[in-house]
Amino acid sequence: MASVSTTTPNAHTRAIHNDLGREDQTLLLFAHLMEGGKEDDETVESLGKLTKLLTDDVEATEKGEKSITAVIDSDCVDTILCYLDMRQPDVVRGHAALCTSAYLKAAGDDGSKKLSAFFLDRIQRGTYDDYIVAFCVAATIFPIVPDLTSELFLSEGFLPSLGPLMRRKWKSRKVETACLEMLNAACMHSHCREAVQKYCIDWLEEIVDQDTEQVVESMYTTDPDTAAQEGSVSMRRHSIHVQNLAAVVLTKLRLKAVQPDQAPPDPSDPTQPRIQPATTSVEDLSKKFTQMLIKDPEHSSQSSVEGLAYASIRAKVKEDLAGDPEFLNSLVKTLESAPPRSPLMYGALSIFVNLTQYRPALTDEQKRISQLKAYADAVGKLQPDPLNDNEHVSARCKRVFEAGVTPVLVTISKTSSVASLTLIISILNSLSMTPSMRGPLAQQGAVRLLIGAWTNLPEGDPKNMTVRRTAAQALARILISTNPMLVFGGARATPISTAIRPLVHILLPDPTVDTRDLLPTFESLMALTNLAAVDDDTRRTIVRVAWKDIEELLLYNNSRITTAAVELVCNIVQSPEEAEALFADTSKPQAQTRLKILVALADAEDAATRSAAGGALAALTGYESVVKAIAERERGPEIVLGLCEDDNEDLRHRGVFVLLNMVACEGQAGKLARETFLSKSAVEIIRNVVTRSKRREIVELAVQCLKLLLGKE
Repeated sequence: MASVSTTTPNAHTRAIHNDLGREDQTLLLFAHLMEGGKEDDETVESLGKLTKLLTDDVEATEKGEKSITAVIDSDCVDTILCYLDMRQPDVVRGHAALCTSAYLKAAGDDGSKKLSAFFLDRIQRGTYDDYIVAFCVAATIFPIVPDLTSELFLSEGFLPSLGPLMRRKWKSRKVETACLEMLNAACMHSHCREAVQKYCIDWLEEIVDQDTEQVVESMYTTDPDTAAQEGSVSMRRHSIHVQNLAAVVLTKLRLKAVQPDQAPPDPSDPTQPRIQPATTSVEDLSKKFTQMLIKDPEHSSQSSVEGLAYASIRAKVKEDLAGDPEFLNSLVKTLESAPPRSPLMYGALSIFVNLTQYRPALTDEQKRISQLKAYADAVGKLQPDPLNDNEHVSARCKRVFEAGVTPVLVTISKTSSVASLTLIISILNSLSMTPSMRGPLAQQGAVRLLIGAWTNLPEGDPKNMTVRRTAAQALARILISTNPMLVFGGARATPISTAIRPLVHILLPDPTVDTRDLLPTFESLMALTNLAAVDDDTRRTIVRVAWKDIEELLLYNNSRITTAAVELVCNIVQSPEEAEALFADTSKPQAQTRLKILVALADAEDAATRSAAGGALAALTGYESVVKAIAERERGPEIVLGLCEDDNEDLRHRGVFVLLNMVACEGQAGKLARETFLSKSAVEIIRNVVTRSKRREIVELAVQCLKLLLGKE
């Protein structure tokens, strides 16, 4: 190792002085880390300071300064890597992983060479301690430097040597655990996964299928003196934890055989081999994980949850898990008790995502391509799994909801990482697809969660754009089907205005994707329409935040979008202030244009659009300026009378109401309206309305119109 002062300082913070150079600070930190008998917090502090020095070193070397990695020799690297040992406390291992990552980034090729030399040297020594450290280091650095680690992992003779090690008569649980954790990490790399499949699959199967009673019986048969050997039984069989880890690795290997949305091969298919190899299937492994979680959640939850997070990609496994209420309750409890931002929490959330995830919605073009692929797959006997259709997913969502997951999601969302929050939003988005669950979702706090998630996720981060849109869409669905006064009322009420910006965020289609998905736009308009029915303050906020987009959507080339936009306008103009500002002030060209558009929409082919436009005109014709503008507009009176003649009684009701407002208007505008309608045969039309209509309120309005037109009032 490089020269290091051996003087022992009097306190931990004594080792680093601001007046020392970066190299001296580095050497003093390594001297402290090499000393024995230190408290964990002291070790963590030293690792943290070393990590900062190495992180800053990258920027310093770019400015022309000498790198501190020049004084870090093989002994120093050995020191850092040994803190990754599984026998170290988790907090120390975590900081050692950060320090290792910073070193490899700062040292470049030299750091990679030292790491390779460390790993190969430990493997060649071949002691249990050396195996443990080497395997732990490999498991930790796989995500950090996957290319370098996979090269070491695939070095000649390494994987074949693991079989004899794991099959030794006397077992070392720590060696086996470290080895399996390394294989678990390696399975994320395609080439490494193929190598594990080739060299390790047999002994992994042996570990998973180990029969404890058979092992004990065999021991006593071959060695009668076994009873005199203390601990001999436990030392000659694989521990439950080791079996669980092996099952997780086996699950990752098995999942690559069939794509998640493909149905498994049919055994009755004559093209399939008549004799299938005896292997542990993903379904078998998932049953094992399920029982582990139910019977021993305290000790087996991590392995079982990780295994099921992968196994539940399979549709058959999803159905089995969702159909087991005891398992769902155990998983909810595991999620509730999981430490914040932990792998256990993320794994449990991943299972719920897999259980509740719908297939993505397809455009017409994508559906045609999918049909062509299905035809090609039919020739090759590969069919989409019917257990992943919307009907099955909806049923799974209902069972997950009934297990009580929503309150737990609301609670853990307050301390979740962005990654976990993304999964929470995905789960709620799937649950909100079922209309009957939207009210209970709102009651259990989903609305506040979604608003908070949309607000708190950083807006500028491209990774969060899709997540924020998903949160807003789930919020929209819930607000479509619930009473806003109930959702936003109560002692600790969430202001209704906080929901408006997330909804406006998805009013226009996502500009970052190639295909247009109009469903979020439609659902946002419907939700805003529901909110706009509450009070004038809400209508004012909607107009201030979203009017430009709403106005654009009034003329969108999709009838459902147009209808939803007009329905929103209908509720907005119930506010006198907004009605006057947007439509009634006909001295402004913009107001005139809007009114022309609204009158034209009252003559649209779609009945729902005509109804919504008629409702808006019913409110607006209370203004003299609007009455005058419609009476003077070409075909304006004809469109109003067209509503009165409609076969739909609701539309007829709205038409007669608009007509009454216009002919009852005082002043020159009312006189103009009466004269214009008389010239358009309004009397005969309204008499027919009286004759045809069955509803009393329509007849009464029509009679009033006739009296005013005939001058009898």
